[in-house]
Amino acid sequence: EVQLVESGGGLVQPGGSLRLSCAASGFTFADYAMSWVRQAPGKGLEWVSAVTWNGRATYVAESMKGRCTISRDNAKNTLYLQMNSLKSEVRVVYYCAKGPYGYIWSLDYWGRGTQVNVSS
Repeated sequence: EVQLVESGGGLVQPGGSLRLSCAASGFTFADYAMSWVRQAPGKGLEWVSAVTWNGRATYVAESMKGRCTISRDNAKNTLYLQMNSLKSEVRVVYYCAKGPYGYIWSLDYWGRGTQVNVSS
């Protein structure tokens, strides 16, 4: 069974940083591209960032460019999202997601999410 468990969310002041983690199990993590997506209250899912199976290529949404870095540790079956210079946002849930084999722009599983609040 595919399991993706996010952690690292919380409350931080504007301009601060957070590092989200996603522990993956139930599949061969190193074989799959992974992504982060987020959802603000009352809005749809927004893609944030993606990384290829080997970590050699990363992609970041325009809204987050220069402020976040996606990375992965295939030995630890863990995906990360380092976010800096955070802007105000409330109750935004960040989800870790995997794509089907060989695809980076599709998602077939995601976790339950971790909530981020950026507020003073």
